[in-house]
Amino acid sequence: MNAKPFLLAFLFFLFLAPLHSTAQGITGRAYYRSSSQISISMDSTQMGSEQIAEIKAQLKKQMDKDYILSFTQTESNWKESESLGGAPTMASSGVRTMVITGGGSDRMLYKNIADQSFVQEQEIMGKEYLIKDRLEPAEWELTGESKQIGDYTAQKATFSRIIDSQRFSTGMTEMENVKDTIQVTAWFTPEIPVSHGPENYFGLPGLILELHHQGRVLICERIELNPAANPVKIEQPKKGKLVSRAEFREIEAERLKQMMNQYQGKPGEGNQFTIKIGN
Repeated sequence: MNAKPFLLAFLFFLFLAPLHSTAQGITGRAYYRSSSQISISMDSTQMGSEQIAEIKAQLKKQMDKDYILSFTQTESNWKESESLGGAPTMASSGVRTMVITGGGSDRMLYKNIADQSFVQEQEIMGKEYLIKDRLEPAEWELTGESKQIGDYTAQKATFSRIIDSQRFSTGMTEMENVKDTIQVTAWFTPEIPVSHGPENYFGLPGLILELHHQGRVLICERIELNPAANPVKIEQPKKGKLVSRAEFREIEAERLKQMMNQYQGKPGEGNQFTIKIGN
């Protein structure tokens, strides 16, 4: 028997039990900033160095965003902060034009850790979907490390998981199924005893303040606890066609096949690219 998950569960109960009565009323908003270390390979024979640098800068701008996590003891909303820079980025390689979108600042993720459910708004090729399904708990392992993040002492937890992914490159006639291992590092603070975190991460005995995942970093820059002037209100997303997680993955795969058929080409024609999605 692996003792680490058992130890984590025991510590979760031990810490939260005496705080149960005071934690009932905790609400708040946590403001996060994302940053990404992206690696992009482009054909320098088709584009100049300045053009390549411009495309990389625009891609990075689309990936580095601000988010708000609104939470009560058992529910949360995760949403991109509204900004003036939300328009799609357009980048031309001289052969094809790419339109890069950031997913939409008005789309929301709702999590309920009491009944282990989520509802999420998503969009594929202009069509809206509403994914409703069960949450997938992570098997977090505590490392015993700690550090200071702002005014809070944070503890380190990690987990890894093997996922199924699909890959398509120019010249291929069908999707290639591959296995990927994702590794996630989280820093959480028991000083805010709620089991919430950014995106679809949750399940630690304290709010996640920092998250590292495949070159992407989410850091909490500001926290409002029990805001009286602007009370926290948790909403459930309602926009889009209702589907399960499995149904949405099938839709993603079908849309990717359509894209694959549209952009099939031969290597050397100046339109090489690779698309990869993970489940």
